[in-house]
Amino acid sequence: MARQSSGISARVEYELFGAARSALRSLPLRRAMSLGVCLGAITAALDRFNRPVAMRNLEIAFPHWSVEQRLATLKSMYRQWGRMAAEWCHFDELTPANIAQFAHYEGVENWQRALELARGGGGFIFTGHFGNFELLMLAHALFGHPVAIVHRPLRNPLIDATVYRTRTRAGNRMIARKGAAQEIASIVRRGGVAAIPIDLDVRRGVFVDFFALKACTTPSLARLAIATGTPAVPGFIVREGDSPHHKMVILPPLDIVREGNREEAIRETTQRATRVVENIIRQYPDHWNWIHRRWKTRPPGEKRFY
Repeated sequence: MARQSSGISARVEYELFGAARSALRSLPLRRAMSLGVCLGAITAALDRFNRPVAMRNLEIAFPHWSVEQRLATLKSMYRQWGRMAAEWCHFDELTPANIAQFAHYEGVENWQRALELARGGGGFIFTGHFGNFELLMLAHALFGHPVAIVHRPLRNPLIDATVYRTRTRAGNRMIARKGAAQEIASIVRRGGVAAIPIDLDVRRGVFVDFFALKACTTPSLARLAIATGTPAVPGFIVREGDSPHHKMVILPPLDIVREGNREEAIRETTQRATRVVENIIRQYPDHWNWIHRRWKTRPPGEKRFY
């Protein structure tokens, strides 16, 4: 985890964060989203540090694209982030009574199938930092399906406390990273649902194919699903046009390898899950976080390229 800020610097960051949040929250949602789009466009123009990383990632993922296509996707990603920021500032307005105005399920039959496979137990939703993933978890809870989520503290503890409250206000549960696996397994065995993102680079993981390169990927989903014998369902959120309405895409339960060599079963299950993530990114490339150094950790002997 990055070194935490403290003292005056943390307070100044928090006040700036609070001022921006208040400004966006004071506007009607659609006007706030329009402002967010403008802020996202400005950020895209000024973010000279992250843009080369994103363009390198897009080159890996879409080698047949022109530079103009990659740049257009990157700019669209920043605009999406602006919309997400505006929506996040209005999360306090979302309730079980009005959530259907902003999100709906697509593929709910896949969720029902997972419940059948669970046989009264729990299971996993696996996802990524894709679309308004904060809304995905909040909406899921507001529809009556709270989940447990591993919480990685932010650098600023004051901002982190605000984010924590927002994530848990509808009944979702945050789990500290230390000892998370044991707690998640306990929750699932008692019939609960845990959400696990699998799209980030990790230092210690399994290497699986992700677009054109091997990517070091968390094996947590595969290990836990195999250990608990419970289903894992892909879940993503997709914005409908430029509107504040989203579809929560629930895909068929993952085919988990439960036989043979355990480590190979974990690797193959992780590969299958990663392929699902890749497929949704290919469909909606501007929904994913391209500035993340997804291919930072390399197999032994390979050179780093960031």
